[in-house]
Amino acid sequence: MRRAHANQYPPDYMQGMQDPALESENDRITDELKGKIQSLKSLTIEIGSEVRGQNQYLKDMDDEFDNAGGFLGKAMGRVKKLASGSHNHVVLYLLVFSLCVFLFLWLLIRFSS
Repeated sequence: MRRAHANQYPPDYMQGMQDPALESENDRITDELKGKIQSLKSLTIEIGSEVRGQNQYLKDMDDEFDNAGGFLGKAMGRVKKLASGSHNHVVLYLLVFSLCVFLFLWLLIRFSS
């Protein structure tokens, strides 16, 4: 299908488009744009690799926190089991022993000077 007004530009406009000065300036601007596009492309590639690295780091941290939470949960379960059991006399012995040690150390420091 052919349009009725295929050549809608005036002849002097088309003549100006063939000017070598305009051609060279267009080429220069095109080269500048290509350089800017290459810079942006390399920057986005670097940003993408940094984001992938940070995501991996966060995933590793999440796994480590999950492991630590599991260990802490198990330890708290053992402490609760120990506290609720009939081993209260063991805790009392430990408390008396630690008080005796602290008293001995205090007396040693107090009278040694």
